[in-house]
Amino acid sequence: MAGMIRDIDNTVSEGNPMSAQIPDSHRDLLEGPIIVSLATHMPDDTIQVTPVWCSYDGTYIIVNATRGRQKHKNMVARPNVTIMAFDPQNQFRFIEVRGFVSNITTEGGGESMNELALLYTGKPKRYGIEAPPRAVDERVLYYIKPERVNTGG
Repeated sequence: MAGMIRDIDNTVSEGNPMSAQIPDSHRDLLEGPIIVSLATHMPDDTIQVTPVWCSYDGTYIIVNATRGRQKHKNMVARPNVTIMAFDPQNQFRFIEVRGFVSNITTEGGGESMNELALLYTGKPKRYGIEAPPRAVDERVLYYIKPERVNTGG
């Protein structure tokens, strides 16, 4: 099922099987504690841009968000997204990744959020509290497959 996108409600839509590589020269912008901008398409086809934490596993950019929020609804219904990150030490160094959400899952969402919290805040638990993941909110992982990459700096 190459190129297929399966959302958490088990509906299927076509995706683009083409992919692009993240250059080693800019991987740090997706692996470090840099807040990135996530652009998604609203139902009226306007763009929503949200600051998010992310990780990169060498294939996918992984965004962790709460089920039911607008960005969740947007990525489930319209999986084409853009991620933009700027180097906080050099405003001319950036990476823009256009891609599509190829997988959406709740599996590992809470654990991933704790890992991101440690990376971004230095605290071992999300929001700095001890709580079972479902007691706070339901976390969802969105795996974004790069289709086009632009870099600068």
